[in-house]
Parts: sequence; structure tokens; C-alpha cells
Amino acid sequence: MKRSCGARPLLYPHPVLIVCTYDADGNPDAMTAAWGGICSSNPPSVAVSIQKVRKTYENIQQQKAFTICIPSAGHVAAADYFGIESGRHADKIATAGLTAVRSDLVDAPYVAEFPVVLECRLTGSVEVGVHTQFIGEILDVKVDESVLGPDGVPDLTKVMPFVYDSAGRAYHAVGPEIAKAFSAGLALKK
Repeated sequence: MKRSCGARPLLYPHPVLIVCTYDADGNPDAMTAAWGGICSSNPPSVAVSIQKVRKTYENIQQQKAFTICIPSAGHVAAADYFGIESGRHADKIATAGLTAVRSDLVDAPYVAEFPVVLECRLTGSVEVGVHTQFIGEILDVKVDESVLGPDGVPDLTKVMPFVYDSAGRAYHAVGPEIAKAFSAGLALKK
């Protein structure tokens, strides 16, 4: 039997995404977001929901661009810090001992030490309660060569992303492969 937990945002686990932007003065900022993911395959696009009170909200509105970085598990402290400190009070990237790099495609920085970066041009936004869901077309994905597999795409076991459990308020590592997609269910197809 299932027990009601009430209306809560428990579609989880959530990806840990680092949204990077520049403010009006060109200062880099990074914010951790868990409400986000791919929203279109053609054009390749990502959506991320951000509260209006966040500096990142203001930055995206001004610059019309952002990057999404995927940190490795070794950077969990920095990722958590980016979510609990405001860019209005600190240079979060520098404080975390990381490096802001200017994107060559959009007016936004990314964190050099994070293995995967999506460079996004703002294409739309949707107001959803206390959040604005920003939609960005992915103009390029930059991946550290050290985390590429033999097929030239990111190898999950090398990227070592981690996820956020909003019910338990904790981060978790991503586990081993359990099945091949678009293949595991073929035995059930009639």
C-alpha cells in the first residue's frame, strides 16, 4: 500500500547542474540548480528553473545566455557551496578555488574544472509559480578529453556526475550500468 506524501517536487533524483552567467559588470557567477534537464532534441535545448530572487535569474535576463556545467563527484563541496551562497555577496567560483573561463560562443562563463559544459543561448522562458523556467538552445557541448570514451562521447564512469535527493536532502553518486537502453525492454515487446 502506498502512503500519501502530499504535493511535493519529488520527481527525483535530480541532476546537479551548475548554471554559470555574467552579471551586468562582467563578473562571473555560478549557481547550483536541480530543477532542470533536456527539453528538446531538435534544436538541442535544455530548461532550468530559477527563482526570481536569484542573481542568476537577473543575469540570464540581462545577458540572454548561460552555460550548464556538470561537475564530477570530487567537486561536491563546490557544487553545494554554489547553491548556498549568493553571487551578490561573493565571487563563488574564485572562493571555491576554481577557474571561470569565458565561453567563445555565448556571453557566459563556465567552470574549467568541471568535465562537461553546455553553452546555451536563451530562446524562451515560462513563468511557473515562484520559478522561471529558462530554455536555452545548446550551441555546443564541451567535454574534457579525459572523460571521453572510445566512441568519442562522454563516459559516465569517467565524468562521475552525482545527483540530488530532494527527499533526503543529500547527494548520491551515480551507480553502475544495469541495462542497455532501447534494448532491455525488447523481450517484452510482442
